[in-house]
Amino acid sequence: MGSSALWSHETVLPAEAVTASKARHFVCFHLVEHHLLYLVEDVRLVVSELVTNAMAHAQAPLTVTMQRGERSVLLTVKDGSPSAPAMLAADLLDMAGHGLSIVGHVSHDWGVTAALGGGKSVWASFATRPMGTAQR
Repeated sequence: MGSSALWSHETVLPAEAVTASKARHFVCFHLVEHHLLYLVEDVRLVVSELVTNAMAHAQAPLTVTMQRGERSVLLTVKDGSPSAPAMLAADLLDMAGHGLSIVGHVSHDWGVTAALGGGKSVWASFATRPMGTAQR
């Protein structure tokens, strides 16, 4: 989205027990600030999954970024681990392994981008309504 971003917000969070909660608050605050209330629950769910995965595998600070483009909001979680997340074939009753399936169902699209010098960014996009339509 780079230069075509209408707005962008970023936060760096430590890998600690309250990080997923802080990430949910971050995305909620900015989506409400920009009158994108209809995206709050989906983006909160996805940021929880992505941050939890990053904390479990990178065990280092991570960066959460949200950008608004013409037709979407892009959520990115960057961490220092070079390992790409893998979608697991979890059984319905399994307690773990459903995170990326949830991300795939809730977001418009998602993927992983390797970072220069190591690490990666896991991103998910969310379709927005055309500018000027009811946002609530």
